[in-house]
Amino acid sequence: MADQKNGKDVPNVGEGDSVSKDVVYLEETFYILSKKNSVFRVQLTSKGLTLTKETDGNSKEQTILLRDIIGSKCMRSKRRRPGAGSCVCSSFVGNNQLKVVDENSGDLDENDISAYLYIYAYILKRSRRTLKRERTTITLRFRSFDKYEDNNREAQKWRTTIKCLIASLPITYSPPTNDKKVLVLLNPKSGPGKARELFQSKVVPILQEAEVPYDLHVTKYAQYAREFVRTRNVYGWRAILAIGGDGVLFEIMNGMFERLDWQQALAEVPLAILPCGSGNGLARTICHLYNEPYIPQNLTGLSMAIVKGQTAPMDVVRIETRTKIMFSFLSVGWGLLSDIDIESERLRAIGGQRFAVWAVARLVGLRTYKGVVSYAKIKDVSNLPKPKQPLTLSHSISQDGALDSPDAEAFIDCDEHSEVFVNAVNGKQHQRVDSWYSVNSRRSAFYSTRGSEYHSVTSEGSEMRSPVHACMHGPASHLPSLMSQLPSQWVHEEGEFVMVHVSYQPYIGEDFLFAPRSQLSDGVMWMLIIKAGIPRSQILSFLLGVGQGSHADLNTEHIKMVPVSAFRIVPEGTTGYITVDGEVVEYGPIQAEIFPNIVNLLVPETK
Repeated sequence: MADQKNGKDVPNVGEGDSVSKDVVYLEETFYILSKKNSVFRVQLTSKGLTLTKETDGNSKEQTILLRDIIGSKCMRSKRRRPGAGSCVCSSFVGNNQLKVVDENSGDLDENDISAYLYIYAYILKRSRRTLKRERTTITLRFRSFDKYEDNNREAQKWRTTIKCLIASLPITYSPPTNDKKVLVLLNPKSGPGKARELFQSKVVPILQEAEVPYDLHVTKYAQYAREFVRTRNVYGWRAILAIGGDGVLFEIMNGMFERLDWQQALAEVPLAILPCGSGNGLARTICHLYNEPYIPQNLTGLSMAIVKGQTAPMDVVRIETRTKIMFSFLSVGWGLLSDIDIESERLRAIGGQRFAVWAVARLVGLRTYKGVVSYAKIKDVSNLPKPKQPLTLSHSISQDGALDSPDAEAFIDCDEHSEVFVNAVNGKQHQRVDSWYSVNSRRSAFYSTRGSEYHSVTSEGSEMRSPVHACMHGPASHLPSLMSQLPSQWVHEEGEFVMVHVSYQPYIGEDFLFAPRSQLSDGVMWMLIIKAGIPRSQILSFLLGVGQGSHADLNTEHIKMVPVSAFRIVPEGTTGYITVDGEVVEYGPIQAEIFPNIVNLLVPETK
């Protein structure tokens, strides 16, 4: 490697060593061929990749944070067709673009001894008033030596160090490996029906770059995902990813609780969600809590969480009705909001806007419901146990340590700002290209990652053998049976209600900030009670203000928000909707209690 001009190895720092805040692992100095008196100093540190440009005594520094880097790959230049152009060492301007292939490709340029290291990053940048991630590729060309093998050895050293740092592992001479795939369960009918397209265009390229293999299964009927995780050996996957709305994850989670080994399975196999549905409450919550930009149909930040492997615990709520037991991660509703959610299904094709349209209809024809609402109120939410700290799972590359090589015409889109650098080694000057630039165009397919598989139907010999009557397991209830008398310290409210809605996440929809004080794991459910007699104008104000959560501090005659640890709703009559995580359950008595830290979720590193 190089310090200043000549180059030296930077000593590795072990786990027990006393180190400074920012450790330098590798560094190199590059000279810009097209600009006199300009150099770039590139350092790989415990913080990330630091790029310092020095020109005529002026210095400008940019650091690409380690948390924004998802992977890297070593490549070789592609053989040029006769008459296609001269040496690739020239400046990459116009149509004279660098084309690279895998080192095992039969189409490589034997005359170019360079080794190219591609580093893939998604950087948080501010655009006007919003934050978004911009895809960036840092390209390092290693040509300090006269043989490809020596240059490739240097490139591999950088690649291995990057992968170890990403995985939070000690620096070694070989990159860390993880042969396990991600199980992807995709509902093609969620929301406006674009889940397949979004997975292919937004998620697969990130999995490619991070070298994370996957098994993709498309759900074919209701409860398919539930049956799948209940009957398969889930320990063969590193994580289970739900692609669709909140309903897909609801199926997966309840399928896990129907396993005899539910506790071990949930502890060892984290769950994840990518929003392609109408509500997308949990995905919006994760982004909100971890300061990750949430842009509809932009899955970049949450896709990065899949490959990074950091987990955080999440509470679950045990729900009991007259005939079923289930587990919930989002909300329970009775009345207005549930009516809007279920009855607007006929407008599913327009996506999340269906809720606003149907809210107007329900406000005009306002309904009320009679019943009894009982709850165990939490008197002081400030003294609740703190959630566990996030964990990072070991992860890295696909099962054979390589990707199918992307053809540069499909994968690399060099811009005209690339520079040609000269690196001085042992008195000899070699052209050395080192540029960082955004790569915007690429074509990808479901099958692009080696070892990844796509299943449109259940594979032969692997049919799901579901028991006729699945048994729900999970943590045991602390409450009396549904029809038994409740503890005397519970609060009971009897009368007529416009709605009762209980949430244990900040967001219950993309634009619905229901419980601003809620956390993924805090042991609290927030119950919103709106009683009959409230003017329509106040309900309209409530619906208009839900995006900012302004209703959370209300405490009036007709509307209030209460922190609870358990509740029971007993409606009168047989007409109405009760929903759990947006799914309809039988109309009748229902009770619930919260259990902290049961499920592990994959979350971003941006908190």
